[in-house]
Amino acid sequence: MADTQSAQKHAIEVDDVTMIFNMASEQLNNLKEYFIKLAKHELFFTEFRALKHISFTVDPGETVGLVGTNGSGKSTMLKIIAGVLEPSEGSCTVRGNIAPLIELGAGFDMELTARENIYLNGSLLGYTREFIKEHFDEIVEFAELRDFLDMPLKNYSSGMVARIAFAIATITEPDVLIVDETLSVGDVFFQHKCEERIRHFIDSGSVTVLFVSHDIEQVERICDRAIWIEKGDLRMDGPVGEVCEAYRNQFN
Repeated sequence: MADTQSAQKHAIEVDDVTMIFNMASEQLNNLKEYFIKLAKHELFFTEFRALKHISFTVDPGETVGLVGTNGSGKSTMLKIIAGVLEPSEGSCTVRGNIAPLIELGAGFDMELTARENIYLNGSLLGYTREFIKEHFDEIVEFAELRDFLDMPLKNYSSGMVARIAFAIATITEPDVLIVDETLSVGDVFFQHKCEERIRHFIDSGSVTVLFVSHDIEQVERICDRAIWIEKGDLRMDGPVGEVCEAYRNQFN
């Protein structure tokens, strides 16, 4: 009974998670070539283990940074936690509603206007039309794009698209906020604005934050704890200062 009560306190539980991708052992130039080789049983795959037996827990209200070099498995881990990917082995449990700031703008229709996309993306995140209508001005004001609302999104820069996506995803306080390199888009003033909103969630004490950034100083500034994943292995988990120092030392 005590173990059950202990488990219930965690906002996130990652238990022995392994993620395997099957990669074609040779480069194919087009889809036709792929299906011909597949039909002739001449197509072979090699296993790539993006994550290997990763386990950790995160308590409600904790702010945890994931660090690692490019291709280390950080983003794959976030996508499993967000429910975008299913692990090949192990399990991942998240308690509460999630605001995943991953690949901002992925749920947009570039032919539609910004106004239409706010309603579209909001519905994908589970908001009702009435809720979006009620908070529409707040979303637009935060994104600072009122003069471009009726312009097709295909004419927007990637930074402008990210502004709208961030404003929609953070219009309510989630139980779990997942941030993957979101603050690297847009100008420095908007990056600061995004960081302030994330800081507001952190200061509330009720939002669990998972944060990925290549900016180690930003991780140290925002997070209390860090998890270092390298080449699919969990290298270190502990206080943010200690983990980031060890991460830096690998380059010395």
